[in-house]
Amino acid sequence: MSVELPLWRALTGYRILTLVYTLCLVALSYRHYAHPLGAAAYMGVLTVWMVLTWRCTISAERCTRQFLIADLGFAVGGILLTLVVDTHARIMGGGPTLPSIWTAGAVLGFAIKGGWRWAAVASTVVAVANLVERQELARDTIHNVVLVWVASVGLGYVVEVARSSERTLARALQIDAATRERERLARDIHDSVLQVLAMVQRRGAEIGGEASELGRMAGEQEVALRTLVAGGLVSPPGVRSGAAAAAVPHQAGGGAGESVAATAVAVPSPAGDGPCDVRALLAPYAGAGVTFSEPGAPVALPPAAAAELAAAVSAALDNVRVHAGAEAQAWILVEDEPHAVIVTVRDDGPGIPEGRLADAEREGRLGVALSIRGRLRDLGGSAEWISVPGQGTEVELTVPKGTAPEGGKRGKVTA
Repeated sequence: MSVELPLWRALTGYRILTLVYTLCLVALSYRHYAHPLGAAAYMGVLTVWMVLTWRCTISAERCTRQFLIADLGFAVGGILLTLVVDTHARIMGGGPTLPSIWTAGAVLGFAIKGGWRWAAVASTVVAVANLVERQELARDTIHNVVLVWVASVGLGYVVEVARSSERTLARALQIDAATRERERLARDIHDSVLQVLAMVQRRGAEIGGEASELGRMAGEQEVALRTLVAGGLVSPPGVRSGAAAAAVPHQAGGGAGESVAATAVAVPSPAGDGPCDVRALLAPYAGAGVTFSEPGAPVALPPAAAAELAAAVSAALDNVRVHAGAEAQAWILVEDEPHAVIVTVRDDGPGIPEGRLADAEREGRLGVALSIRGRLRDLGGSAEWISVPGQGTEVELTVPKGTAPEGGKRGKVTA
């Protein structure tokens, strides 16, 4: 909802209430007017005008410039008509004008519609009309004029600031949505295309011959695509067509003898709209190099959240294979807490040097930044790393059940 809409509704209510007040004021002073029929005729015309135009102030689209000018004309006309229908004694004694405080509604309409500049012009016109009606610079008249001028200009300035803030917020939301979509696509690319290209490059170098040229091309394409995913299109020298990468079928791991790589299998996607048992998605990762520990009861999450959690675990195991070596052992522990599902992936590798995760993200290696941390962030969860050089690495993935968990739990450093 626009920040202006409550202001327009308030202005509509103000105009209606002040009309009722003005009608009562004129009725109580009816016998004191020099020409009471003239006062009654003006109030009748003003009432008809309000009935016909009250919907013009419920939104910015309905409140046109022509309406504002006509509305201000009714207010100024009523102020000047007071000189004719009221007695000189009442005017010099500070008696109210015919439209009384209803006049402020016309000025506030200019403020909300056009900002403080429009408000300044409208309030100046009303001020001149009041001074002409009073025929002298009386203290109470000057006080009322200054009050209307300051209030309308202040409201107009606030409206301009609110509009600017609303535009900034809308732009920020668009950027955030675009960033999240970019990260989602980058995760998919990292988990599939980049790993295939890296595998082709590695295997091509091992086989040699013509395969080495295929591996070199795959390596160039990997660098170009990784740079693009990281935030910019940079074409390294010698980059050729990426069709070579498509010639190699997708494989999740390395050779058959790689213990942890063998766990990177195709996990079935959750089906249906009901809760999904996380254990069923993570159990296929168990193997000779991976130990899987689970609760005895189902661990339920929404299908989309369960799939993203399983993908993050897959990325963590892939990091074990790449950085800890083929002989490293990994352990997966699933915990079903009252408010969250926690999956811990631990290995006995060499650990992660301090600052290495930040360096990897700057280098465009986004396995942690997107495939793990990005997925958990989108779910309202967190991914935390504990690593001591020479003693392995532990990754704790937390997915809340319904509400986001509190950050900084257990005193760990969130990556």
